[in-house]
Amino acid sequence: MKYYLASASPRRRELLGLLGIEFETMVSDIDEDLDYDNPIRLTELLSYGKAEAVYKLLAERGESNFCVIGSDTVVYATDEGGTDVILTKPKDKDDARRMIRMIRGTSHTVCTAVTICKKNGDTYRCDTFCEKTKVYVSDMSDDEIESYISLDEPYDKAGAYGIQGTFARFVEKIDGDYFNVVGLPVHRLYEHLK
Repeated sequence: MKYYLASASPRRRELLGLLGIEFETMVSDIDEDLDYDNPIRLTELLSYGKAEAVYKLLAERGESNFCVIGSDTVVYATDEGGTDVILTKPKDKDDARRMIRMIRGTSHTVCTAVTICKKNGDTYRCDTFCEKTKVYVSDMSDDEIESYISLDEPYDKAGAYGIQGTFARFVEKIDGDYFNVVGLPVHRLYEHLK
């Protein structure tokens, strides 16, 4: 069986490589700018959309024995009114500052959905699962926030931070899968692929 990762993310490529399988990367061109309030449903729709788009391309090429892995990560925090607010990739420095201020001194949730679409001859199966991890951030000072958002690190990541980078010094603890926060729940994906 040939494996395909429907993602351009270097972090996901690295994490999928930990499973010891050979795979190719194919990027889908789906619209990821969906207006959806439910963070879990949003990430499920995006992971499914990515996997399905690549699946269709491979099926059109006549491939018959393959597995496509699509994934998407959403970060969300609860505001003072008790509403879940999705924290996307920041648009600019002001947006990054807003997000970091929202998550400092409290916890937020990182949700990664993974969709696995398999085709074996005439048999087709597509399954989606979602992994959630709670991340607790220390009460960062304004100076610490300004120092962090002056780096390049926050701007290509949902929630305006990378747990595997310099932001690690502000993470007090996590409840759940560390790799999920980086972008792919490695163990759970391994169990599904088995």
